[in-house]
Amino acid sequence: MELLPARKIFKMRQMEFKMERTGLLEVGEVLPVTEYALSNSYYYVLGKSYAMSANYTTLERLKTVNGKTEAKVIDVKETPKGFYVTAEFEDS
Repeated sequence: MELLPARKIFKMRQMEFKMERTGLLEVGEVLPVTEYALSNSYYYVLGKSYAMSANYTTLERLKTVNGKTEAKVIDVKETPKGFYVTAEFEDS
């Protein structure tokens, strides 16, 4: 019997970002995401400050390398509260 090499399995995680105006991003774009630390939580900025996430606790935190990762935009929508971007990440 032949053993297959071990493979790392990635789960896909989605996160919502608030965007101040429309037309900055399109579905399918892959953008860098930067993590910033507050006193007891973390938040994320999509691309060159196109959109910002809510605050997340340490347990909800994204897995990043030196505070950076990439995300793919999967949805951009307008609501009465503003514009929102849903992005998808590989989360191991």
